[in-house]
Amino acid sequence: MAFQHPAKRRDDGRGGRFERLAELASNFTSSALFSCFCVALVAAFVTVHVLGLPVEWQHLVGDAMGAVSLLLLALLKNAERRAEHAIQRKLDAIARALLEEGQGRPDGARKDLEDAIGMEEEL
Repeated sequence: MAFQHPAKRRDDGRGGRFERLAELASNFTSSALFSCFCVALVAAFVTVHVLGLPVEWQHLVGDAMGAVSLLLLALLKNAERRAEHAIQRKLDAIARALLEEGQGRPDGARKDLEDAIGMEEEL
C-alpha cells in the first residue's frame, strides 16, 4: 500500500469506503447528539471522581474519554487532508486555466475550473 498525498491522488468523486465512513463520522461528530454525548462523558468523569468510586470505574471513564479524543484527532486530520486536497485541486485548475488563456488555446481547463470551484452550483 502506497501512501500518497491527497493532491496526487486521482479524484473521481466516488470515494472509497473509508472516505464515506470518514465523512459520515465527521458529520456525526458535528451534531448536537455527539456534543450531548461528550458532555455526558465529562459529567460521568466528574461524577466518578466526586463520588470516589473504585479505581476501575475511574479507569473505564478515563479510557473512554481517551478513545473518543483519539478518534476525534483522527477525524480532524482526515478532514484537514480532504480540505487540503480540495484547495489544491482548485489551485491546479486555476493555474491550468490561466496558462491556457495566456497561450490563447482553451483546451477545456475552463470546464475543469468550473467543476473545481463549483460554479455550476451558483448558477
